[in-house]
Amino acid sequence: MAAPLAGQAGAVLRDLALRSARLRGSFPAVQLTSRRWLNLQEYQSKKLMADHGVTVQRFFVADSANDALEAAQRLKAKEIVLKAQILAGGRGKGIFNSGLKGGVHLTKDPKTVEQLAKQMIGYNLSTKQTPKDGVTVKKVMVAEALNISRETYFAILMDRACNGPVMVGSPQGGVDIEEVAVTSPELIFKEEIDIFEGIKDHQALQMAKNLGFKGPLQQQAADQIKKLYSLFLKIDATQVEVNPFGETPEGQVVCFDAKINFDDNAEFRQKEIFAMDDKSENEPIENEAAKYDLKYIGLDGNIACFVNGAGLAMATCDIISLNGGKPANFLDLGGGVKEAQVYQAFKLLTADPKVEAILVNIFGGIVNCAIIANGITKACRELELKVPLVVRLEGTNVHEAQRILNESGLPITSANDLEDAAKKAVASVAKK
Repeated sequence: MAAPLAGQAGAVLRDLALRSARLRGSFPAVQLTSRRWLNLQEYQSKKLMADHGVTVQRFFVADSANDALEAAQRLKAKEIVLKAQILAGGRGKGIFNSGLKGGVHLTKDPKTVEQLAKQMIGYNLSTKQTPKDGVTVKKVMVAEALNISRETYFAILMDRACNGPVMVGSPQGGVDIEEVAVTSPELIFKEEIDIFEGIKDHQALQMAKNLGFKGPLQQQAADQIKKLYSLFLKIDATQVEVNPFGETPEGQVVCFDAKINFDDNAEFRQKEIFAMDDKSENEPIENEAAKYDLKYIGLDGNIACFVNGAGLAMATCDIISLNGGKPANFLDLGGGVKEAQVYQAFKLLTADPKVEAILVNIFGGIVNCAIIANGITKACRELELKVPLVVRLEGTNVHEAQRILNESGLPITSANDLEDAAKKAVASVAKK
């Protein structure tokens, strides 16, 4: 039976908050832009849910004001909600460069939907999570507005501590769940799921009860929970978060808003879903990096970081900052490296006019350091590298890699460890 395991659930939620906060740039040492993997628009996520039997609002998608009007008329709803479709949060309080305030509007008049859509589609919407100039809205979602009599929170996520999926729920939804975990941990409920057996009926019912559903709504909520888990498995999700998971005055349990994270390693068997990836709000350099299986994150400093692995990347950025420098970006090479990838990585890094030095920090486990070294020397020669280059290599075939670099005759500064590399990179910029 599920119990208010406040400490464990709070730890899960705080850990999620910590990771997301770090990527959003909440830590003073490193200012990161949000890291994107697979991004789906709200309407795409809701369609996935609807296709798997999860109850969502009726909706249509429009890419013109006329289409929005027709959609509003087809809905035949008492009230309509019009939502600008962008990936960034904070739409409700955003501002369009058309002068319209708010990316989410309620109305009972289809004609008003048309007028609002004219001021949304084709215009930039700025929120607290978008770039300064905002993001161009290309589509709007025209949905049936439903009254919510009560809001709860429900999520299914992969938890390393449990070696599998867990359900996390709270009767207090529609708010920042991380804050609930801190201020009212007794309202957080967690239940581990046996991935081989799936959610059992009694588990789903107990979670529905913990969320505060009563009478016939309790069974209805339990059924929705089981359908959400089925969705979680079938689409190779790492997280399905519904907030609010609410009930209406008419006695219906509805998933009003959801966030879905996907396992990127499952792309080979989720081709249809990954084909929906919306890259229109991506920086062009990120899309270019993705062509070569590189992951790029732009920062605001002047020392480029070329690493393998996200953890090492963040450590590298932090230690540069601790030594008085500022990372300009980091580029994650990952595993399975080829010389051509290293060359393309250097092209991307040197294309950034802010870059005044490059720090290469590679720990060769599955990565062969000699391949990295050959790629570095080729890139330096062919791109005629003009900025200081500091290289720290460790691991597989490192001695051969060091020989290649030492005999190249190129102005490459070697480093003994990460601390040494960071100091040398910061010093090379200070000399300018």
